[in-house]
Formats: sequence, C-alpha cells, structure tokens
Amino acid sequence: MVHLRPLSSLEKLFLDQEPKSPAPVTEGFQNEAISWQVAIRSDEKNASELLYPEVVSPLGEAVSVRQVRHVPVRFPVYADADSHYLSKAPGLYPDLLTEASHGIRVYGSHWECLWLCAEAEEGVPPGSYPVTLRLKSENGKVIGEHTQEVHILPGFLPPQQLKMTRWFHTDCLADYYHVEAFSPKHWEITENFVRCAVRLGVNMLLMPVHTPPLDTRVGGERTTVQLVGIARENGAYLFDMTNVRKWIHMCWRCGITGYEVAHLFTQWGAECAPKVMARVDGEYRKLFGWDTPAGSPEYTGFLREYIPALRRVFDEEGIKDVVWHISDEPSEAHLASYLRAKESVAPLLEGERIMDALSNYAFYQKGIVDHPVVASDHLTPFLEHHVPDLWIYTCCAQYKNVANQFIAMPSVRCRILGSQLYRYRIRGFLHWGFNYYSAQYSDYPLDPYASTDADGAFPAGDPFLVYPGRDGMPELSIRYMVCREAMQDLRAWEWLGMKAGRDKAEELLGDETMTEYIRDPEQLMARRREVNRRILS
Repeated sequence: MVHLRPLSSLEKLFLDQEPKSPAPVTEGFQNEAISWQVAIRSDEKNASELLYPEVVSPLGEAVSVRQVRHVPVRFPVYADADSHYLSKAPGLYPDLLTEASHGIRVYGSHWECLWLCAEAEEGVPPGSYPVTLRLKSENGKVIGEHTQEVHILPGFLPPQQLKMTRWFHTDCLADYYHVEAFSPKHWEITENFVRCAVRLGVNMLLMPVHTPPLDTRVGGERTTVQLVGIARENGAYLFDMTNVRKWIHMCWRCGITGYEVAHLFTQWGAECAPKVMARVDGEYRKLFGWDTPAGSPEYTGFLREYIPALRRVFDEEGIKDVVWHISDEPSEAHLASYLRAKESVAPLLEGERIMDALSNYAFYQKGIVDHPVVASDHLTPFLEHHVPDLWIYTCCAQYKNVANQFIAMPSVRCRILGSQLYRYRIRGFLHWGFNYYSAQYSDYPLDPYASTDADGAFPAGDPFLVYPGRDGMPELSIRYMVCREAMQDLRAWEWLGMKAGRDKAEELLGDETMTEYIRDPEQLMARRREVNRRILS
C-alpha cells in the first residue's frame, strides 16, 4: 500500500521528517499558477518501488507534475544569521523539481514528494476542478491516488507593474553546456532560459553588449560573451550590432520589455574598464580590461564612440526602457572613483536612466546616484527621506531578518516579498543570480547540482533559481515556484488597491515591515485568500 498526503506549496519536507502542514486550500484567478504537493510513502519498509504518476483532470495538460529532489547544501547560511531558518546544518535539502514521467522511487523509510501545478489556459472558465494524482505500478495497476479540488476564481490578475531583473549569466550557459558563445546552440539555450525567467516575472534583462564585469576576480576573466562586434582600424572604431539586434528580437519574442546595459566599469569601485574584445589590425584580442584604468584617455575615447552607437541601435529598434550601470555595489570608500567614472560618461548618457545597486544613502544624498537600487536591509533612510521610484535588491548579505531565497529558508520567507513590495511601493526588484553556475569571482565553472553555494562562497541557493537541465532546458526549483507565487501575490494586492482603495489594502497588511512579517505559512495563505475574497466582493 502507498500513502499519499497533500501538502501546501510552502512546506519543505526533509527526508527525515513527517509531513506537517494541513491539507492545502488551492485557489487562484484564471491566469495564476496554483501549486501544491503530495507526499508519498510505501507501507513496505524495505521497498523502493518505481511508480509512475498520472494526472486525471478536466484541466488536462494545464496540470504539471514534478518530483521534489533533495540537493546538497554544504553552506546553508552565515553563523550569525537569525533563527528563521529551516536548519543551519549542512545536509540534503528539498529544492530541485524534476520531470516525473519516467517514474519515481517510493520508499518505506521516508516520504518523497511530488509538486503539482495547475496553470489554467486562457478560456478556462472559473469553477472547481478535481485534479486526481494516480500512482501506477510498472504493469499499469493503480496502487494509490489523491484528488485535490482546484478552485479557479473569476477574473484575471492585472499585468505586473513591478520591474524585475534577475541577472542573467549568458557565459554560465556557454560554460555548462560546452557550447561556443552565441553559436546557434547557445542562442537556443539562452532563449529557453529567458522564457523561463519571464514566466517568473522577469521583464528586464541584463544585456551583455560586452562581458559583464560582475563577480570577477581582479586580474581574472569570465568567458567572453560580447554581443557587439568591434574592430579598430587605423585608429577608428567600427561596430557590428548584428547580435545586439538579435538579442533585442529574442527578448521581444520572450516577453522582455526592459534592457540593462552591462556595467561600463568594474564592480566594487569603478576602478577599471570591463573586458572588451576587438579585432585590431586583423587580430582578435583584448582591447581593455583590468590593466585599463577607468579614466584612461583610451577607454574614455572608446566610450565616446561606443555609447552613442548603442543608443542609436536602441532608438532604431524603438527601445525606450533602458537602464545603464556605472559600477555594481560601490561603498563609501569608492565615492571618488565612482564619481570620476560617472562624470566621464555623463555627457554621453544625457537623458538616460543610470541605476546602480548600493547600500549607502550618502550616494543618493550627494547626488552621485540618481536612481539607487537599495539593499533590502538598508531601506529605512531612503523611506524616511521619501526617495521616489525606489528599487530594492537582495544578495548573500541579506541573511538577517529580511526576505530572501536561500534554500535553508522556509518558503514563507521568500513568498512574503510580494506583500512587502506592495506596502513600500517598490518600483523595481533586482537579484544578482538567476543562473550563476560558477565559483566565487568566476574562478571556474561548477555543476550546480553538486554545488548549490558557488563552491562554499554564498549561502546555498543564492547564486541561482533554476538548474541547467538536459537538452538546454532549465529545471525549476521550489524557490522559483514560490518566488512566482510572491509576484502573483503582488499583483493581487495591486488589484485590491485599485478596486477598494490603497488604504483598505494597507489595513489588511497591518503592521508588516521588511523585518516584522507573517512567519506562519497557513496565516500567510489565509491572508491571500482574504485578498481574493475582497477583490471579488
């Protein structure tokens, strides 16, 4: 006999645990992805049966089923983290979601989990739909089943207003799949991953016009992924924008509407030029890099031609939503070098939006950064001074008291971000790693199935939300699905605010802040159901 027990999408079930959450309530609007889990265990203590899941429902192919896999977590979180973690011990943690049609092993010693998601297609009318999960033996006999009622509510969540970027590491895809950068296969793989990012809510994409100077050791290099073809002949620069236009057209197909130009100077201080490759007198070589000071006449002269050439392409392609970056995460110690770098390109970027991730209010106060992207745990002074059009970001440093996406965090700590973004009227969200599959400083590529923490550099799960699956297709994670739920929550809050008034919506939020928020999954999901009820009332 096989036992099946339904679970909430916000439970992470370890191999040595019993399921805890009550039977989930599964509801959502006509354009929502509605997820839940089913835990499975055999009565046979020594059994490891191979079973085949089958979904029977009027919703048909709108329901997907994946297996929850446990991944190695060597570095869960920093030692001085707060207590709101599933565990701080190394071990196997539930995270990866894999294809289940080939069969799953069910044991008598512990529970395994399947992740189900109903994503109604356009035209599916509202109503209650049974979704029956059947487990079949190899000879086709049904040996266990569970039926979940999925309630599709009348109406459609409004389009996402939040701008969201999760930095897309094109070089990591070339490295992992062993394909040449911007070869036909690389373009195919890249588009697969971009489409996956868009389903998450990503609508702005980091654009590698030159190889982004991010997470790179001083003196080191990342694999070259440079869209712009550059040649220098007789002291003059020639630019081939073929791949830039190809990137833009790929983004259009996938649903991307915003573009981030790769940073014009190196990370953590804007002290050097990024790696720029060019054909010089017939030889393809590095034109600029770590040996090029940011303010050198050679690099400044190059930018005077490079930036206008890029701007012309954006104008010709009708691209309006463009963000330019100077240098990522400058500190107060970098004020002078950052300002020098910005001033060197300011005339070239007149009328453009320049944004950078930072934590120090002084950069904004002194007018050095016009559009800051603020670390979520350093938001208070920006709120107190009513800084308009705020963006926030998270990375490994946001491990105390605030929302984030580490594998060791309970899912509620990821999903709560949706209501927090609404409460503080946040206009944009940035995270540094949609698919970073390298060691720290890009020293060498990694297998993320074996190393979830950039080889011990960052808390597990911080570097990526999706895994690089077979045939160039991304595999999802629990965190990806929960982050997607958070974005759906945000859209529901916005709908409620439009319908009932923002004051009424904020009443339901209560005293929630970035650090004081609902930690009980059932309470959080009950509040979302109340949002739904008020929208429909």
